[in-house]
Amino acid sequence: MLSDLNPDLVLALPELFLVVAAMGLLMVGVFQKEAATGGILITAVLAIAVALLLVPTGLEERATAFGGLYVSDSFSAFMKLLVLLGTALTLIMAHAYNEREGFARFEYPVLVLFATVGMLMMLSANDLLSLYMGLELQSLSLYVVAAIRRDSLRSTEAGLKYIVLGALASGMLLYGASMIYGFTGTTNFDSLAAHLIDAGETGPSTGVVVGIVFLMAGLAFKISAVPFHMWTPDVYEGAPTPVTAFFSVAPKIAAIGLLLRVLLGPFGELVLQWQQIIIAVSIASMVLGALAALNQTNIKRLMAYSSIGHVGYALVGLAAGTETGVRGVLIYMAIYLFMNVGTFCCILAMRQKGRMTEEISDLAGLAKTNPALALAFAIFMFSMAGIPPLAGFFGKLYVFLAAVEAELYTLAIIGVLASVVGAYYYLRIVRVMYFEEAMEGFDRSIGREVVVILGGTAAVVLLFFAYPAPLLNGAAVAAAVLFAG
Repeated sequence: MLSDLNPDLVLALPELFLVVAAMGLLMVGVFQKEAATGGILITAVLAIAVALLLVPTGLEERATAFGGLYVSDSFSAFMKLLVLLGTALTLIMAHAYNEREGFARFEYPVLVLFATVGMLMMLSANDLLSLYMGLELQSLSLYVVAAIRRDSLRSTEAGLKYIVLGALASGMLLYGASMIYGFTGTTNFDSLAAHLIDAGETGPSTGVVVGIVFLMAGLAFKISAVPFHMWTPDVYEGAPTPVTAFFSVAPKIAAIGLLLRVLLGPFGELVLQWQQIIIAVSIASMVLGALAALNQTNIKRLMAYSSIGHVGYALVGLAAGTETGVRGVLIYMAIYLFMNVGTFCCILAMRQKGRMTEEISDLAGLAKTNPALALAFAIFMFSMAGIPPLAGFFGKLYVFLAAVEAELYTLAIIGVLASVVGAYYYLRIVRVMYFEEAMEGFDRSIGREVVVILGGTAAVVLLFFAYPAPLLNGAAVAAAVLFAG
């Protein structure tokens, strides 16, 4: 049956299916309103599961579609699987929360589906135009999701800050794209790569370099890298916790994937020009992520600065500009997905007398009142700190080894030092849970879905060292595509 379809449509089946599903669910929600909210969320998760099966993972070589605007290869397939998995897990986490908090709005899963379509388009973008279309479809959906809790002043403020700063970032990205088009005469990634190779020893024009800088600035906002991170703490704190969990995983993975494809695809010849910028952004993100989180008392704000630091670590692999470095980034983002989802499951469990709590001090004595939850929380905190043999240690190990292999010794040393400093605030949470006097315990009922996800992610993080081969091999194949030919 699939063989009878247009080849272009076959390659883009995950996106097409999710678009149809999102529009169908939107119509159901409009006519049935709140009565259908739970069913819409469950159906959205099922749609994502189908999209996971439709991702073309068996491609032996790169394939383009829609006149070169869209590309499908092992790299896009690897990143799409991570994005879809992260989206599905965060949607499932939201189910019990939405029911308890009276936050059951059918628009939420529909907007998440549209944002996911944008992310998938970003990862398969092979042109500056399709890049921008995917990015804006994702961004416009996320702006609304950030402020979806209209009766909350913090949520509304978070959404307003996000959309204002996001518009600025989009303008910078568009300006950079127009500069690149003006000086090269093309927006297609393959044509751009050929143009820059033809430039030879004369090198790129100043206008192209300026365009790349603005393009990188726009993408840096999407991954909340310093100095375009200022929206992150407020949005993480103000948005509902399941929304924050979603923001911290899927959009970040998609933006990292897009950054890898853009810099190593059309601009792979200009590695010496953009490498210095990536190094500077990586160092700034690691340092700020480590230092700014030290005095945080709100767990969600702490996770915001933590995510900024983790982006810095991931960029260490990109700064290397090698296949080994890209492999390290892919491994890091896969591990980050499980660590972050698990941590937000623990945060969702922070409920006292039916009310969500977000202060780190509320975790005092958790090891006595809820030892299983404290153990899971400790596993994720130790992993994020990079303590062996947990998965987080291997994530950092691969990106730092790539930096050393590329002779970026200073960057690797700064990364290790930032990781040591950052370990303080992760271990502080463990200390509060295990060594402070027990306070009022959390509610026991956190939802079966959250318990299952919490157990699964903790098992992956704890036992990753026992069987890392599938992830390592998948990342190696995906990374090789960006350097083929």
